[in-house]
Amino acid sequence: MRQVNRILTTMAFYDIKDGVAIIPDSETRIERLAFADCTDLKSVTIPGSVTEIGSAAFKGCTSLTSIIIPDSVTKIGSGAFDGCTGLSSVVIPDSVTEIGDSAFEGCTDLTSIVIPASVTKIDDRTFDGCTGLTSITIPDSVKKIGSQTFFGCTGLTSVTIPNSVTEIGDSAFSRCTGLTSIIIPDSVTEIGGAFYGCTGL
Repeated sequence: MRQVNRILTTMAFYDIKDGVAIIPDSETRIERLAFADCTDLKSVTIPGSVTEIGSAAFKGCTSLTSIIIPDSVTKIGSGAFDGCTGLSSVVIPDSVTEIGDSAFEGCTDLTSIVIPASVTKIDDRTFDGCTGLTSITIPDSVKKIGSQTFFGCTGLTSVTIPNSVTEIGDSAFSRCTGLTSIIIPDSVTEIGGAFYGCTGL
């Protein structure tokens, strides 16, 4: 009962009809936990006024299948889409400069992702457990790949790491059992057991 009340109180500012969330044009930030665990939520319209998606804003929205993030957004908070198991498509615009840790963790239906050139670091556990992920594009703006960033992404078969990357965190690609090919540039000076359990390498 306590969890239900929390969700309803947080969502009181938004209009949800037939599984569709409409966020007012006046909003500049989608608050932390705004739609957390709203399992009936299927789609969201984010207005161009929004600059930040708060931490865990859509965490556990298992019926959410796709989302378009407008080019007004500069930050995607930690765990923003954590556990959105039905999410298969997401477009991250070039305006985004920060993607928080665990932002897309456990999005098992997500098949591909393009990191925009505005991002310089892929944070810890950002795509941890995205077992359906088969394609990832890392731009040459990225300098650091965090710990467990792609941990357990069993669908990944190959990854190209750009020359801009200097650090690959602990277990960044651990247990990516489908990974058979990876190119690590000379620019990388630190690798922390990044490929443990990658039985295909």
